[in-house]
Amino acid sequence: MNPLAILLVEDNAKLRSAMQSGMEATCEARIIFACESGEAALEWLMDREKTGAAQSGKGETLPDVLLLDVQLAGKMNGIQAATAARREFPRIPVVFYSIQDDDVYYRDFRRSGILSHYAYVRKSNYLLPAMLLPLLRDAVAGRSFIDPEIEARVQEVRRKDENDPLALLEPNEQAVARMLAQGLTNEQIAARMGFRDKRSISRTNGQIYAAWGLAADATDEKVARTRAALIVAAGRLLTWEDDGTPKIQEDGTQWTPGGKERE
Repeated sequence: MNPLAILLVEDNAKLRSAMQSGMEATCEARIIFACESGEAALEWLMDREKTGAAQSGKGETLPDVLLLDVQLAGKMNGIQAATAARREFPRIPVVFYSIQDDDVYYRDFRRSGILSHYAYVRKSNYLLPAMLLPLLRDAVAGRSFIDPEIEARVQEVRRKDENDPLALLEPNEQAVARMLAQGLTNEQIAARMGFRDKRSISRTNGQIYAAWGLAADATDEKVARTRAALIVAAGRLLTWEDDGTPKIQEDGTQWTPGGKERE
Protein backbone atom coordinates (compact mmCIF):
# COMPACT_ATOMS: atom_id res chain seq x y z
CA MET A 1 0.00 0.00 0.00
CA ASN A 2 1.46 3.33 -1.08
CA PRO A 3 1.89 5.96 1.64
CA LEU A 4 -0.75 8.68 1.62
CA ALA A 5 0.48 12.03 0.33
CA ILE A 6 -0.82 14.59 2.82
CA LEU A 7 -1.01 18.37 2.87
CA LEU A 8 -0.95 19.35 6.57
CA VAL A 9 -2.31 22.71 7.72
CA GLU A 10 -1.73 23.41 11.43
CA ASP A 11 -1.04 26.82 12.95
CA ASN A 12 0.84 25.52 15.99
CA ALA A 13 4.44 25.02 14.84
CA LYS A 14 5.33 22.47 17.52
CA LEU A 15 2.20 20.42 16.92
CA ARG A 16 2.68 20.67 13.17
CA SER A 17 6.19 19.28 13.47
CA ALA A 18 5.08 16.54 15.87
CA MET A 19 2.22 15.50 13.61
CA GLN A 20 4.50 15.36 10.59
CA SER A 21 7.02 13.21 12.45
CA GLY A 22 4.31 10.96 13.85
CA MET A 23 2.60 10.46 10.50
CA GLU A 24 5.79 9.67 8.66
CA ALA A 25 6.95 7.31 11.41
CA THR A 26 4.03 5.03 10.55
CA CYS A 27 5.44 4.56 7.02
CA GLU A 28 1.82 4.82 5.83
CA ALA A 29 1.85 8.55 5.16
CA ARG A 30 4.16 11.30 4.01
CA ILE A 31 3.66 15.02 4.44
CA ILE A 32 4.41 16.60 1.09
CA PHE A 33 3.72 20.11 2.37
CA ALA A 34 3.00 21.61 5.79
CA CYS A 35 2.00 25.18 6.59
CA GLU A 36 0.19 27.32 9.16
CA SER A 37 -2.56 28.96 7.09
CA GLY A 38 -5.24 28.19 4.56
CA GLU A 39 -3.89 30.91 2.31
CA ALA A 40 -0.46 29.24 2.17
CA ALA A 41 -2.04 25.85 1.49
CA LEU A 42 -4.11 27.22 -1.40
CA GLU A 43 -1.13 29.02 -2.88
CA TRP A 44 0.90 25.80 -2.78
CA LEU A 45 -1.92 23.77 -4.35
CA MET A 46 -2.39 26.24 -7.17
CA ASP A 47 1.35 26.41 -7.78
CA ARG A 48 1.58 22.61 -8.00
CA GLU A 49 -1.35 22.60 -10.40
CA LYS A 50 0.19 25.33 -12.50
CA THR A 51 3.76 24.10 -12.72
CA GLY A 52 3.21 20.35 -12.40
CA ALA A 53 5.24 17.93 -10.31
CA ALA A 54 7.53 17.11 -13.22
CA GLN A 55 8.65 20.72 -13.47
CA SER A 56 9.14 21.24 -9.75
CA GLY A 57 12.32 19.20 -9.63
CA LYS A 58 11.47 18.01 -6.12
CA GLY A 59 9.19 15.09 -6.82
CA GLU A 60 6.15 16.74 -5.23
CA THR A 61 2.67 15.68 -6.31
CA LEU A 62 -0.77 16.96 -5.49
CA PRO A 63 -1.86 15.53 -2.14
CA ASP A 64 -4.14 12.55 -1.77
CA VAL A 65 -5.84 14.28 1.15
CA LEU A 66 -5.81 17.53 3.13
CA LEU A 67 -5.43 17.37 6.92
CA LEU A 68 -6.46 20.66 8.51
CA ASP A 69 -6.93 22.17 11.92
CA VAL A 70 -10.13 24.23 11.95
CA GLN A 71 -8.53 27.24 13.62
CA LEU A 72 -5.62 28.54 11.55
CA ALA A 73 -3.34 31.51 11.15
CA GLY A 74 -4.45 33.97 8.48
CA LYS A 75 -7.95 35.12 7.59
CA MET A 76 -9.36 31.75 6.57
CA ASN A 77 -10.25 28.94 8.92
CA GLY A 78 -9.71 25.33 7.93
CA ILE A 79 -13.24 24.81 6.66
CA GLN A 80 -13.11 27.92 4.51
CA ALA A 81 -9.74 26.83 3.14
CA ALA A 82 -11.04 23.36 2.28
CA THR A 83 -14.12 24.85 0.62
CA ALA A 84 -11.91 27.10 -1.51
CA ALA A 85 -9.67 24.14 -2.39
CA ARG A 86 -12.68 22.10 -3.48
CA ARG A 87 -13.74 24.82 -5.87
CA GLU A 88 -10.46 24.26 -7.70
CA PHE A 89 -10.12 20.53 -7.01
CA PRO A 90 -13.65 19.08 -6.72
CA ARG A 91 -14.15 16.67 -3.81
CA ILE A 92 -10.49 16.64 -2.89
CA PRO A 93 -10.49 14.56 0.34
CA VAL A 94 -10.27 16.54 3.59
CA VAL A 95 -10.01 15.67 7.26
CA PHE A 96 -10.70 18.40 9.82
CA TYR A 97 -9.74 18.25 13.49
CA SER A 98 -10.46 20.86 16.14
CA ILE A 99 -10.79 21.67 19.82
CA GLN A 100 -12.80 24.81 18.99
CA ASP A 101 -16.47 24.93 19.92
CA ASP A 102 -17.44 28.25 18.37
CA ASP A 103 -20.71 28.39 16.42
CA VAL A 104 -18.92 30.05 13.50
CA TYR A 105 -17.04 26.87 12.60
CA TYR A 106 -20.15 24.70 12.66
CA ARG A 107 -21.99 27.33 10.64
CA ASP A 108 -19.19 27.41 8.05
CA PHE A 109 -19.26 23.62 7.86
CA ARG A 110 -23.03 23.61 7.24
CA ARG A 111 -22.68 26.23 4.53
CA SER A 112 -19.69 24.53 2.90
CA GLY A 113 -21.92 21.91 1.29
CA ILE A 114 -19.30 19.21 1.89
CA LEU A 115 -21.06 15.86 1.45
CA SER A 116 -18.40 13.21 0.89
CA HIS A 117 -14.67 12.48 1.01
CA TYR A 118 -14.31 14.05 4.45
CA ALA A 119 -14.05 13.57 8.19
CA TYR A 120 -14.57 16.12 10.96
CA VAL A 121 -13.42 15.13 14.45
CA ARG A 122 -12.42 16.55 17.79
CA LYS A 123 -8.67 16.95 18.13
CA SER A 124 -8.69 15.47 21.62
CA ASN A 125 -10.27 12.24 20.35
CA TYR A 126 -8.26 11.68 17.18
CA LEU A 127 -4.87 13.34 17.57
CA LEU A 128 -2.69 10.21 17.36
CA PRO A 129 -1.53 9.19 13.86
CA ALA A 130 -2.96 5.69 14.35
CA MET A 131 -6.39 7.26 14.87
CA LEU A 132 -6.15 9.72 11.99
CA LEU A 133 -4.86 7.32 9.34
CA PRO A 134 -8.13 5.32 9.00
CA LEU A 135 -10.05 8.60 8.65
CA LEU A 136 -7.65 9.82 6.00
CA ARG A 137 -7.92 6.59 4.02
CA ASP A 138 -11.71 6.57 4.31
CA ALA A 139 -11.88 10.15 3.04
CA VAL A 140 -9.71 9.20 0.06
CA ALA A 141 -12.06 6.27 -0.60
CA GLY A 142 -15.03 8.65 -0.73
CA ARG A 143 -16.46 7.85 2.67
CA SER A 144 -17.48 10.39 5.28
CA PHE A 145 -17.39 10.59 9.06
CA ILE A 146 -18.34 13.25 11.57
CA ASP A 147 -17.72 12.99 15.29
CA PRO A 148 -21.12 12.55 17.04
CA GLU A 149 -20.36 15.47 19.38
CA ILE A 150 -19.63 17.72 16.42
CA GLU A 151 -22.71 16.53 14.55
CA ALA A 152 -24.83 17.41 17.58
CA ARG A 153 -23.35 20.93 17.65
CA VAL A 154 -23.83 21.36 13.89
CA GLN A 155 -27.52 20.52 14.30
CA GLU A 156 -27.80 22.83 17.31
CA VAL A 157 -26.42 25.70 15.24
CA ARG A 158 -28.78 24.80 12.38
CA ARG A 159 -31.79 25.06 14.69
CA LYS A 160 -30.49 28.31 16.13
CA ASP A 161 -30.07 29.80 12.66
CA GLU A 162 -33.51 28.67 11.55
CA ASN A 163 -35.01 30.55 14.51
CA ASP A 164 -32.84 33.64 14.05
CA PRO A 165 -35.13 36.63 13.43
CA LEU A 166 -32.35 38.48 11.59
CA ALA A 167 -32.46 35.78 8.92
CA LEU A 168 -35.85 37.21 7.89
CA LEU A 169 -34.32 40.60 7.14
CA GLU A 170 -32.24 41.96 4.30
CA PRO A 171 -28.67 43.11 5.18
CA ASN A 172 -29.61 46.78 5.39
CA GLU A 173 -32.56 45.94 7.66
CA GLN A 174 -30.33 43.79 9.86
CA ALA A 175 -27.98 46.73 10.40
CA VAL A 176 -30.87 49.02 11.32
CA ALA A 177 -32.37 46.44 13.70
CA ARG A 178 -29.08 46.06 15.56
CA MET A 179 -28.71 49.81 16.03
CA LEU A 180 -32.36 50.13 16.99
CA ALA A 181 -31.70 47.54 19.73
CA GLN A 182 -28.78 49.66 20.96
CA GLY A 183 -31.23 52.50 21.62
CA LEU A 184 -30.23 54.77 18.73
CA THR A 185 -32.78 57.18 17.34
CA ASN A 186 -33.76 57.25 13.68
CA GLU A 187 -31.65 60.39 13.24
CA GLN A 188 -28.60 58.68 14.77
CA ILE A 189 -29.08 55.53 12.69
CA ALA A 190 -29.46 57.59 9.53
CA ALA A 191 -26.25 59.49 10.32
CA ARG A 192 -24.28 56.30 10.94
CA MET A 193 -25.52 54.72 7.73
CA GLY A 194 -24.95 57.84 5.67
CA PHE A 195 -28.60 58.63 4.94
CA ARG A 196 -29.61 62.26 4.65
CA ASP A 197 -33.25 61.70 5.49
CA LYS A 198 -34.31 59.91 8.66
CA ARG A 199 -37.51 58.90 6.89
CA SER A 200 -35.46 56.24 5.11
CA ILE A 201 -34.94 54.63 8.52
CA SER A 202 -38.64 54.96 9.36
CA ARG A 203 -39.47 53.05 6.18
CA THR A 204 -36.87 50.41 7.03
CA ASN A 205 -38.32 50.10 10.52
CA GLY A 206 -41.70 49.41 8.93
CA GLN A 207 -40.22 46.54 6.93
CA ILE A 208 -38.64 45.12 10.09
CA TYR A 209 -41.91 45.32 12.02
CA ALA A 210 -43.76 43.61 9.16
CA ALA A 211 -41.20 40.82 8.85
CA TRP A 212 -41.43 40.13 12.59
CA GLY A 213 -45.22 40.36 12.81
CA LEU A 214 -45.15 43.53 14.87
CA ALA A 215 -47.00 45.81 12.47
CA ALA A 216 -50.43 44.40 13.38
CA ASP A 217 -49.72 43.62 17.04
CA ALA A 218 -48.24 46.88 18.26
CA THR A 219 -50.59 49.74 19.11
CA ASP A 220 -48.04 52.38 18.13
CA GLU A 221 -44.52 52.80 16.75
CA LYS A 222 -42.94 53.11 20.19
CA VAL A 223 -44.32 49.74 21.24
CA ALA A 224 -43.22 48.13 17.97
CA ARG A 225 -39.75 49.66 18.36
CA THR A 226 -39.41 48.37 21.91
CA ARG A 227 -40.56 44.90 20.94
CA ALA A 228 -38.19 44.83 17.97
CA ALA A 229 -35.32 45.66 20.34
CA LEU A 230 -36.40 42.80 22.63
CA ILE A 231 -36.44 40.40 19.67
CA VAL A 232 -32.89 41.39 18.71
CA ALA A 233 -31.75 40.92 22.31
CA ALA A 234 -33.46 37.52 22.58
CA GLY A 235 -32.20 36.32 19.23
CA ARG A 236 -35.58 34.62 18.74
CA LEU A 237 -38.93 35.67 17.36
CA LEU A 238 -41.38 36.86 20.02
CA THR A 239 -45.07 37.60 19.95
CA TRP A 240 -47.30 39.24 22.54
CA GLU A 241 -50.74 38.42 23.89
CA ASP A 242 -53.34 41.17 24.24
CA ASP A 243 -52.40 41.52 27.92
CA GLY A 244 -48.72 42.03 26.99
CA THR A 245 -47.55 38.51 27.88
CA PRO A 246 -44.67 37.55 25.57
CA LYS A 247 -44.29 34.22 23.82
CA ILE A 248 -41.13 32.90 22.22
CA GLN A 249 -41.07 30.94 18.97
CA GLU A 250 -39.67 27.40 19.20
CA ASP A 251 -38.55 25.29 16.23
CA GLY A 252 -39.93 27.81 13.77
CA THR A 253 -43.61 27.08 14.48
CA GLN A 254 -44.63 26.67 18.13
CA TRP A 255 -44.96 29.49 20.63
CA THR A 256 -44.10 29.00 24.31
CA PRO A 257 -45.53 31.38 26.95
CA GLY A 258 -42.94 33.47 28.72
CA GLY A 259 -40.16 32.14 26.50
CA LYS A 260 -39.76 29.01 28.58
CA GLU A 261 -38.37 25.87 26.98
CA ARG A 262 -40.86 23.15 26.22
CA GLU A 263 -40.78 20.13 28.49
